[in-house]
Amino acid sequence: MDKIPSFMINHNTLLRGIYVSRQDKVGGDTVTTFDIRMKEPNREPVMDIAALHTMEHICATFMRNDPEWKDRIVYFGPMGCRTGNYVLIRGDLTSRDILDLIQRTFRFTAEFTGDIPGAAARDCGNWLNHDLPMARWESKKYLEEVLEKITDANLVYPAD
Repeated sequence: MDKIPSFMINHNTLLRGIYVSRQDKVGGDTVTTFDIRMKEPNREPVMDIAALHTMEHICATFMRNDPEWKDRIVYFGPMGCRTGNYVLIRGDLTSRDILDLIQRTFRFTAEFTGDIPGAAARDCGNWLNHDLPMARWESKKYLEEVLEKITDANLVYPAD
């Protein structure tokens, strides 16, 4: 089998950031897949599954309720390697195009209190596996260390 493009990125030099992972034509639309990289692969501990699960519930709910973006959000969910998330958005977009949305999403998650959206047996297939304090901590760390200090190096995949 051919190696897929996301496996051809040098993960040993990849920084935390927001990257265009791929763009696909779906009908007459372009869907842009973004790599929301929260950990430096192979150099930082990965995120805890319960925290990542909670982040998925909060971030996906926030984005799908955002007045500007809600009709364009296709998917938000964790990477299997637990170093970040993917978000799929309808449109031919760049990382800078969604920077404000991602900043607001992670600020909301970092400050979130109350019941986790969809964290009930009826609504979620693993509803007991959540960790709100750690999801808040990871979101705050990403927001303060990366999103609020973003550079081109955090927005474009490395060449090598």
